[in-house]
Amino acid sequence: MYSYALLEKNCYYLVKEKEDDAITLVKVNFETDQCVHVSRFDETTVLEWRQKNDPIFDILELLDDDKVKEWELVYKDNSDTYNYEEDDD
Repeated sequence: MYSYALLEKNCYYLVKEKEDDAITLVKVNFETDQCVHVSRFDETTVLEWRQKNDPIFDILELLDDDKVKEWELVYKDNSDTYNYEEDDD
């Protein structure tokens, strides 16, 4: 079993927190002595604090810069899909 203490600042990881969880993309934004602040990317971006000793079932992959750029293009395109206004007609 892994923990958030293994994740490096400013890096993107594909992780599974629990064995039956879906794969999640996370980025470590900054850290303190006991905690890390992470961005969790799903349909929206969730910012949250995690204790360094919080368990991670599996760290599947560290994304390199090229993969992050590819993902950002897809994520930004998908986020625009939901940013529309409905008419009241």
